[in-house]
Amino acid sequence: MQSLTRLIGLKTEELKQQVELFLRIFDSTENGIVITDPNGCILYLNNSYCQLLEVDPDTQVGRHCTEVIDNTRMHIVGRTGKPELNQIQNLQGVNILVDRIPVKRYGRVIAVFGRVLFNDLNKVTRLARTVEALDEPFGRCGHQHAPRDLRAARFTFDSIVGRSELMAKIRTQACLASANAFPVLISGESGTGKELFAHAIHNHSPRKHHPFVKINCAAIPENLLESELFGYDPGAFTGAVPRGKPGKFELAHRGTIFLDEIGDMPASMQPKLLRVLEEKVIERVGGNRVIPLDFRVIAATNQDIKQLMGEGRFRSDLYYRLNVIPLHLPPLRDRTGDISLLAEHLLIKTAAQTGRQVPLLSSKALELLENYTWPGNVRELANALERAFIQFHGGRIRECDLPGAVTALKSRSTPRPQNHYDLQNLYDLQKRTEQEAIQAALESCNFNKSKAARRLGIHRTLLYKKIRKYGLSLTPNGHV
Repeated sequence: MQSLTRLIGLKTEELKQQVELFLRIFDSTENGIVITDPNGCILYLNNSYCQLLEVDPDTQVGRHCTEVIDNTRMHIVGRTGKPELNQIQNLQGVNILVDRIPVKRYGRVIAVFGRVLFNDLNKVTRLARTVEALDEPFGRCGHQHAPRDLRAARFTFDSIVGRSELMAKIRTQACLASANAFPVLISGESGTGKELFAHAIHNHSPRKHHPFVKINCAAIPENLLESELFGYDPGAFTGAVPRGKPGKFELAHRGTIFLDEIGDMPASMQPKLLRVLEEKVIERVGGNRVIPLDFRVIAATNQDIKQLMGEGRFRSDLYYRLNVIPLHLPPLRDRTGDISLLAEHLLIKTAAQTGRQVPLLSSKALELLENYTWPGNVRELANALERAFIQFHGGRIRECDLPGAVTALKSRSTPRPQNHYDLQNLYDLQKRTEQEAIQAALESCNFNKSKAARRLGIHRTLLYKKIRKYGLSLTPNGHV
């Protein structure tokens, strides 16, 4: 009301400028807008609505709304004075979503404001799918409250995409594992979803309302790992926080701690971890106080722990403590029946992040995806679809939009082999190629690992990990 009073006090020229400004704002919006008098005669129709109706804006003012807009109820709202919000209206054979709002003064309707929210209800469907993809970690978990901080599991078993018999079996095993507090060891190649299963097990367990704390054992330098896991007391070392700091195990009290890349845990830390797992107590670095804790451990690795044990790089007693409930996740090449479902899920998620339309997959593009062996598993599939998402146009991803590694298979005249041995050969070829590339980079850089990592375009920590994985030589004499 104060704004209206201020407008009335303006001079005529200033008032015209204000009205022109409001009309320009209405004409600039992509939503169709119509204003009628209480009887339904059109006072204003913006450009977007005129384009939707395919009419000339200059000739519509003064006409009755029913002459211009199919199935409109603007005149009815003018008569009843009751707003109609989020109403479906059929306009020229297309269902649209509209608002009709009476404008009142002193209790009497003086105009009706109409707005098109969506000019095609298919957009509403796509928006709903977008919101579902964005909200998936929370909306499908079955909880009444969203996680309150970063120490919370974001995914549930509903987040795991796959209908194959193999995935159904793994999901059943994981559900059974969630019902107790025994340690779980999740193994599988990189990109198979080990962390996803860890989140889901926690969210399905009695500990779901308590913290889910994760730590990557390969990403933290050895000299800092102990303080990260167990915390430290004030003055424990130079540069320490004066008040001390709790470790990951303390933060996971009454909840779950997820030890990712457990196969890369330094040998010096393994007996300390074993003691904590067996006694459920920790001592902070620089402290002498024993702190009892209640936690559940889930560990994950993409390495062969038994092979590491044979090489003396992983303690057998720690392995048996962690491997109470083993879960082995299959590679994507062993569950190709899930690829179409995964692709649809990933495309919806990518569209949600970019605000673009969700594309469809052509039959040939899907065939290529199902024929490829996916050495990087679901993570590589997501990467391939994101790259295709940049290229596609016309609402459909075609084979030409896919990365070269995938489309290289289209020249094959024979059907995709079902023999697992043939597929394994392709995967072994990829591993051998990676191994040879790393060895060549080391030799060309005179075994300077930092330079070799830069040449390969990877982080030095990842290079160390792959050197250990393949047992590569670090000197011209062949010594590791």
